[in-house]
Amino acid sequence: MTTTSTQLSRVYPRGTRVNARGHLEIGGCDAVELAAEFGTPAYVVAEEDLRWRARSFVDEVAAVHPDFDVLFASKAFPCTAVYHVFAEEGLGCDVASGGELAVALRAGFQPERIYLHGNAKSVAELREALEAGVGCVVLDSFDDLERLAALAAERSVCQRVMLRVTPDVSGDTHESVSTGQADSKFGFSLADTPGAIERAHASDQLELTGLHFHIGSQLFELEPFRAAVRAIASFGDFPVYNLGGGLGVAYTASQHPPSVAEYLAALIDALHEELGPSKHLVLEPGRALVANSTVTLYTVETVKRNVSTWVAVDGGMSDNLRPMLYGAVYEAIIAQRPLAPASERCQIAGKHCESGDVIVRDAPLPDPVLGDVLVTPATGAYGFSMANNYNAVPRAPVIFCRDGNARLVVRRETYGDLLTRDVD
Repeated sequence: MTTTSTQLSRVYPRGTRVNARGHLEIGGCDAVELAAEFGTPAYVVAEEDLRWRARSFVDEVAAVHPDFDVLFASKAFPCTAVYHVFAEEGLGCDVASGGELAVALRAGFQPERIYLHGNAKSVAELREALEAGVGCVVLDSFDDLERLAALAAERSVCQRVMLRVTPDVSGDTHESVSTGQADSKFGFSLADTPGAIERAHASDQLELTGLHFHIGSQLFELEPFRAAVRAIASFGDFPVYNLGGGLGVAYTASQHPPSVAEYLAALIDALHEELGPSKHLVLEPGRALVANSTVTLYTVETVKRNVSTWVAVDGGMSDNLRPMLYGAVYEAIIAQRPLAPASERCQIAGKHCESGDVIVRDAPLPDPVLGDVLVTPATGAYGFSMANNYNAVPRAPVIFCRDGNARLVVRRETYGDLLTRDVD
């Protein structure tokens, strides 16, 4: 039977349902059976959800502004299989390190469809970008500009570049993921931008094609995007404008972010009004493409009742650092009985040696017991990418599910993996 729960339909991957056994099903695969086969914790990705979101984004942009590129902001989920899906779906790619560049190339992205970002690019990373033939390097500072020009001169090439401008616009989001304010580690200030444009134009090794901004992540209000476009409109006429990403997603049923269509309408209206309709538009959605595609499975290891009911699972801050890092809020259900009425509010705690290792606070659950498979939705963005080995816990696997078939795309780490970098 297909669930009618608003919670499951909004924050879980497309096609999520409750099957005839009463279990949660992702991509046609029983979550309880997935936990038994692959172990927990585990990231479970509905592959068709990824593909649907990529196609939807492209279709929505094409309907209102035909000259565009959609890039996967790969820091959100830097998994080779995820990159490969988006390369197959025709997206470009935004990378922020030499490592992300290497994965993107291995996954099948054409170098000319790759944009290199980063506020502290090393000489080695800039050289790697030139050697790979990336389509564009987004310059973040005068140091970036001078280093890249010198490296390009050594190779006798001219590299296409954009300038990242900090538009002095901050969205309503956590300070840790706000990037557009004046006092930021990212980009050229409004005061420095004219000088950067002049120096880039003066270099024979750099072809300045346009300007870029990114004001932050998990944004629900649209006016800051319009304000940022207005802020960069006075710096001249360029053929290309990269307006970044930042569209928020629903992590809980109570959250209502703008739709992709609403977000694009705000951006493109501002683009047309302030910069003109003939510009090549580049967008960099990351979270909006991947967050709701994925759930994380855990096994309940302990239920403890003192002042609160503590439900402790076999993962935590090693596989989802966001709640501890900046208070990100999640929901949870039990895979064996996802529609059962809640009996109590629980603190879902991780296994790590930190009191702050709490994944979900005040989660309503139906009589949790040892061995339950607990599911947190919307973990496709920044769970895998921020995963770590605190307490020497091996990192979790990634499982793709589609049409009832599950395949392992990243295996679980072993204790041996934890020791492979040791030097005797």
